[in-house]
Amino acid sequence: MAGEIPDLVAEVRTGTGKGAARQARREGYVPGIVYGGGKDPLPINVNFNMLLKRLKQGRFLSTLYNLKVEGQEDVRVICRNVQRDIVKDLPTHLDLMRLRRTSRINLYIHVDFINHDKAPGLKRGGVMTIVRPEVELEVTAGDIPESITVDLTGKQIGDVIHIGDVILPEGARPTIERNFVIANITAPAGFIGGDEPAEGEGEA
Repeated sequence: MAGEIPDLVAEVRTGTGKGAARQARREGYVPGIVYGGGKDPLPINVNFNMLLKRLKQGRFLSTLYNLKVEGQEDVRVICRNVQRDIVKDLPTHLDLMRLRRTSRINLYIHVDFINHDKAPGLKRGGVMTIVRPEVELEVTAGDIPESITVDLTGKQIGDVIHIGDVILPEGARPTIERNFVIANITAPAGFIGGDEPAEGEGEA
């Protein structure tokens, strides 16, 4: 299961329409709406500075959040749209979608590399280059993996690790159809091939 899902704190927005939205902005909030999940839409306000910080961290639209609103049950949401001021490029409104546990969503999942000490290529001084420290996967909202694991056991200099080489958690699948590269092991500077037998070189 996933690790800690970050909280997104909001307040219920009283009143609707442009007047209420303008008032929210004057008070340092960004108005928004929460919809989906078989429930009525809920107008909310989110602290402007907090939202701006989240946006600057990146991947706001592909991060699952635990929405906390006083007087409401916590609910998992994902942002579907952030409207911005066309001049200042600052957020002016956001749309959040409630997720059922069975909802399928795209999220970036961290890649863990294990058994470095069992990789002959690394023991011989090879250098591992991580191409994708995170991989975008389509997962079920109620069963989000904390990470995916790449086992380096037996990996040699020259080996390339593709997404197809990784055992993914049940129900998860890559959002990209091609067999893309996650990492590779390259020779160290000054390495001359053939000094040692490269047993299993090229094996997956």
